Amino acid sequence: ENTFAFTHIIKPTHVFCAVFEIRHFLEKKKPKKTRKYKLSTKILYWLILIFNIHFFSKLKILIYIWDLNIPPFPPITGRKSKNTSPARAMDAPTEKFVALEADDTTSMRGCGLANLTWVGVDKEELRQRLMMPEYIRLAMRDCIKRQDTTAIPDHLLLPGGAVADMAPHAPMVVFINPKSGGRHGPVLKERLQQLMSEEQVFDLTEVKPNEFVRYGLACLEKVAGEGDECAKECRARLRIMVAGGDGTVGWVLGCLGELNKDGTLPIPPVGVIPLGTGNDLSRSFGWGGSFPFAWRIAVKRTLHRASMGPVARLDSWKILVSMPSGEVVDPPYSLKPAEENELDQGLDVGVDAPLVAKSYEGVFYNYLSIGMDAQVAYGFHHLRNTKPYLAQGPISNKLIYSGFSCTQGWFCTPFASDPGLRGLRNILKIHIKKVYCSEWEEIAVPKNVRSVVALNLESYGSGSHPWGNLKPDYLEKRGFVEAHCDDGLIEIFAFKHGWHASFVMTELISAKHIAQAAAVRFELRGGDWKDAFLQMDGEPWKQPMSTDYSTFVEIKKVPFQSLMINGV
Repeated sequence: ENTFAFTHIIKPTHVFCAVFEIRHFLEKKKPKKTRKYKLSTKILYWLILIFNIHFFSKLKILIYIWDLNIPPFPPITGRKSKNTSPARAMDAPTEKFVALEADDTTSMRGCGLANLTWVGVDKEELRQRLMMPEYIRLAMRDCIKRQDTTAIPDHLLLPGGAVADMAPHAPMVVFINPKSGGRHGPVLKERLQQLMSEEQVFDLTEVKPNEFVRYGLACLEKVAGEGDECAKECRARLRIMVAGGDGTVGWVLGCLGELNKDGTLPIPPVGVIPLGTGNDLSRSFGWGGSFPFAWRIAVKRTLHRASMGPVARLDSWKILVSMPSGEVVDPPYSLKPAEENELDQGLDVGVDAPLVAKSYEGVFYNYLSIGMDAQVAYGFHHLRNTKPYLAQGPISNKLIYSGFSCTQGWFCTPFASDPGLRGLRNILKIHIKKVYCSEWEEIAVPKNVRSVVALNLESYGSGSHPWGNLKPDYLEKRGFVEAHCDDGLIEIFAFKHGWHASFVMTELISAKHIAQAAAVRFELRGGDWKDAFLQMDGEPWKQPMSTDYSTFVEIKKVPFQSLMINGV
């Protein structure tokens, strides 16, 4: 009874069996030693729950557990040996995997682990749920590689098409940004290819999301249009996961948004594997805020949740930056040049305003900020591009970011400067449109604020809630409503300085509330400042300003909403 087949500990269920066998053996043979290490073993037990049982079992580490009021384990039955598994995931009936999953889940509930949703996620069952048929995968890969959908080779297609029953429950495509999350991309890509298929995992340095939309999705629609019912179901059920930061997720959402303009529906919903520094989009939809320590099993759990999670909606906001022609600016990649237009702003821009403006446009999903926080982000971004070896992960990124905050005056304004000159009130005017109102209304910029933020999500700056949970009386007094990411409104607030921002981020106080609006227009005009600093979803840039003419930053809601997979 006290001898255990240690080869079985490769499975989490058997790890617990081994642990209890050893515990009973030691209690009989060495009771004094058992009592001596009682506290340390309880600590190790909780470490199992925190760091994931499967991770420890693969390292073949035995954890000794005593004094746990847990019912005896049932016999280890129900799971067949590996040599009886099907040759391919697509060949096995779903009922078999459901029965195996239920068997493991029952065993884990006997250990008090009823709330662990990942228990019983079978690798082969997951592949069957996510993996598209081979002929569809190869056809999509071929079209993306050739960047042409007009002629799909006949040998890649099934004669007469395929029936709808061949389509997986939740066909999925994953995009990976290898530069995010301390360069975890390559190992994560290999793991995802094991769980799905090589053709359904895309490295963003090799395949851009717009190329996938233009050629990969178009190929799937072309095959479906020729009468292939399986391809039609794959297109209708398709889901997309993005492994990267908020900027990467926004990039993919923007490319998928082009489908709305073309009337190509349905739009695939998007989930997130968080690899960035802030990961506010990921946090807002229940995908967590960081890349987990036990990432191999966590990735399997994430894909399982993504295949079953409900779909939520997300507002997106179009930004148009209009400046006098002749100004030189280096915008982030998410801002694209727009056609020159007349400065018909509907506002008093001055009699000497130029007739033509140089414009850039883009879309953001989280926030747009102006001021000192954007200046700090700009310095960090420049350092990361020139010295990438300094930014090797989220922790080092945050340390460097904190250093820039101090050196650039976010926390301590240099004594040689007048603090009043650093306030945005000297260069900024704010106009808003409220719901069901067509007229612009000017809003006063609070005194001595050094950063203004227009926020769409509830999460900002790595999981903080600067807008706060406002009481009904305050909402009614200010004319606000409770903030949500799909309410068609954007929240505008301000930070006075770094210390104020720190208290806001730790949720000791709320930010300086300015307005809640359906559209916003920022007017920037130089004076004592030559440049303004802006950032959009973590991408900063330096905006030159003229003392004679204004630069306008206009924010309006995109008519359609993006679709997100809720990971909660």
